[in-house]
Amino acid sequence: MTTSHSFKRVWLITGASRGIGAKIAAAALANGDAVVATARDAGTITQRFGTQPGLLAVALDVTNEAQGIAVANAAIEHFGRIDVLVNNAGYGLLGAVEEASADEVRRLYETNVFGLLNVTRAVLPHLRAARSGHVINLSSVGGYRSGSGFGVYCSTKFAVEGLSEALHAELAPLGIKVTVVEPGYFRTEFLEGNSLVESPASIGDYDGTAGEVRKIAKAVTLNQPGDPDKLAQAMITLVEATNAPLRLPLGSDCVAAIEAKNTFVAEELQAWHEVSVSTDF
Repeated sequence: MTTSHSFKRVWLITGASRGIGAKIAAAALANGDAVVATARDAGTITQRFGTQPGLLAVALDVTNEAQGIAVANAAIEHFGRIDVLVNNAGYGLLGAVEEASADEVRRLYETNVFGLLNVTRAVLPHLRAARSGHVINLSSVGGYRSGSGFGVYCSTKFAVEGLSEALHAELAPLGIKVTVVEPGYFRTEFLEGNSLVESPASIGDYDGTAGEVRKIAKAVTLNQPGDPDKLAQAMITLVEATNAPLRLPLGSDCVAAIEAKNTFVAEELQAWHEVSVSTDF
């Protein structure tokens, strides 16, 4: 076991070889923390970060429950504890809801939802035993407000939001924090091929909705407004906060989208209030 006393906290981060996951790992290491960084190929972690005392690179396919348990055990064996779990591994699916095949939908849920659950179930026994820790689930602006072209992807993030709300209620009495982080559009590789799958099926009736979003995604990629380095620093602020929020939107675009959705929901609730409350005995 590596002595963990020299590290302020020990993070376990999924999908840490690139994108937001890699940025968070780098910020945690620079902050004097230890990181158990996972990716399907552990070699990609070492390629990016080299070898250093605070880093343990481990292979993990989040869809493999046994691997999740093995990684949690390896983290405890190596560093003695886990303080922060960041469920970051995931990818996007672009296309209209009807255009997505059953197989595409299943595979997306296997990673974005069931994979997150696999890793969370593997880590929680250690956090419960310690009566401390922080579970951070990466959602998206699309976890709060869905939209054309990203409906199936957003539905996986809506699931993450629902799970996070319940976990927050269940784990708070045990001294464990839960936060769902909702990034807007950040300048990472997310809209590139490795992180975003585009449904090959295309239906002409959706050209003006999901079809337009397909075009916009190609135009926006690598020109997004969010700075991923600042996102990573916000994660350090989050784990160091005494009172961590249940939700942390990141990016002015995400905040604007949440405000617009809240306004829409309030107006619609008011417009249909009479019908809504008319159904009680």
